[in-house]
Amino acid sequence: MADPVDLARRLAAVRARSVALAAPLSAEDCQAQSMPEASPIKWHLAHTTWFFETLVLERFEPGFRAFDPSFRVLFNSYYNGVGAKHPRSQRGLLTRPALAEVLRWREQVQSRLVALLRSPVSGEALALIELGLQHEQQHQELMLTDLLHLLSCHPGGPVYDAAAPLPESGGASTRWIEHAGGTVEIGHDGSGFAFDNETPRHATLLPPHAMADRPVTQGQWAEFVADGGYRDPRWWLAAGWDWVAAQGIEAPLHWRRDGAGWSRFSLHGLQALRSDAPVAHLSLYEADAYAHWRAATDATCRGARLPTEAEWEHAAPQLAGCGQVWEWTSSGYASYPGYRPWAGAVGEYNGKFMVNQYVLRGGSIATPPGHARPSYRNFFPADARWQFSGLRLARDLR
Repeated sequence: MADPVDLARRLAAVRARSVALAAPLSAEDCQAQSMPEASPIKWHLAHTTWFFETLVLERFEPGFRAFDPSFRVLFNSYYNGVGAKHPRSQRGLLTRPALAEVLRWREQVQSRLVALLRSPVSGEALALIELGLQHEQQHQELMLTDLLHLLSCHPGGPVYDAAAPLPESGGASTRWIEHAGGTVEIGHDGSGFAFDNETPRHATLLPPHAMADRPVTQGQWAEFVADGGYRDPRWWLAAGWDWVAAQGIEAPLHWRRDGAGWSRFSLHGLQALRSDAPVAHLSLYEADAYAHWRAATDATCRGARLPTEAEWEHAAPQLAGCGQVWEWTSSGYASYPGYRPWAGAVGEYNGKFMVNQYVLRGGSIATPPGHARPSYRNFFPADARWQFSGLRLARDLR
């Protein structure tokens, strides 16, 4: 069981970080929604507060009284078991409550949570508060990725924060780490927190294979672009080629033509490509196409493909560059053998999304420190690319 004192300390730190992420922004910045998949910063600040008020305080606070009963609907994301919710695509239309009122709500809920933790509290309540912290950290990453997409829509190329994280150099060369294969254990080992989709730990059989020791870089991706990779259907899945053609895709999201070359928009504004830094903002379609292209054009990468999530997790301790970009795998997002979702409304957290999505592993520069772990399973549809999503290659050993 979590220690209430430690939980209160972490609660203060996590909640403060969310507000700090919004601090460089105006109220107008926090209001806008650039696409249906993204959410306004104000909504993120409100929804993470909704989670604690609705799923924790409503159940465990003596004499519970909502800050504003209308918020129960306005800031519900996808919890059908809780009740009605505002349409996701219309979150940017919620001009009320004002940002200042959302921040007051956050402060009030914070005080109520601290009071709850100072009283005799059940293990179930402590577990939900822990889940709320992990949930808020997920939204902190979404705040940065959603904000990046929003600012990228501005013709002035505004800078969010000169102190925002940048990807680290991955080195100029890639080497292959070989694995003999065999039966291995994957899934969370039971130490510390895990989401329900990381469990249960189970045995799986891996073929002999090799993993690239680092993610694909911006320089390597520029080679794919220059070789006409986005114009050649040989490399693409059928749905991917249809997507490229329909959307007019010719480079990763946030890449901009700069004369004869390319630059990229980041939280630091417009920047030159960094040839040795991981490429980001790719869809599964793009990652898969690159693997096919590299396998056909580079003798050192014959048979290159995307790794499975089991291969990635087993190799994680040996991999360089983890935590720079979320790395696409070829594994569809599905339950592990024996999976059981959490009870109650939080059972909707992961299990009901196990269809038409692919798993990403590793974490990114936008992931809060200490939040990710080797067993962590992120997931998105094949065409999603506004996250810091990249790839590393794998190949079979014959």
